[in-house]
Amino acid sequence: MKVFIVIGAVLAFLSVAFGAFGAHVLKARLTEQDLAVFQTGVQYQMYHALGLIAIGILALTVFSGQSTLLSWSGWLMTLGVILFSGSLYALTLSGVRVLGAITPIGGLAFLVSWLLIVIAAFRA
Repeated sequence: MKVFIVIGAVLAFLSVAFGAFGAHVLKARLTEQDLAVFQTGVQYQMYHALGLIAIGILALTVFSGQSTLLSWSGWLMTLGVILFSGSLYALTLSGVRVLGAITPIGGLAFLVSWLLIVIAAFRA
């Protein structure tokens, strides 16, 4: 499950880049509220990028690459980043507020992914 380490590292890299973009470029173009929404996307992306790296490490060590629950968790966490953070980025950059309706779906994917890690740990 090296794929989750790679995805996590790429998402962490992008989180740093997006954070810098927000702080240096968007700060002058967005309202404080929209900038805070954008930064929320950056923060959650980084948290879950680290979560994906942890999933990859757990899968390769503790579970020896044999955990279906961790695999599901990793894919749901990836989907969560796309839906949660992606919708916040799109909302703030486009001004299309209806995109905010996608955000909770990403949040739900995050919750389920963390729950699957808990279940996998209890079963180990």
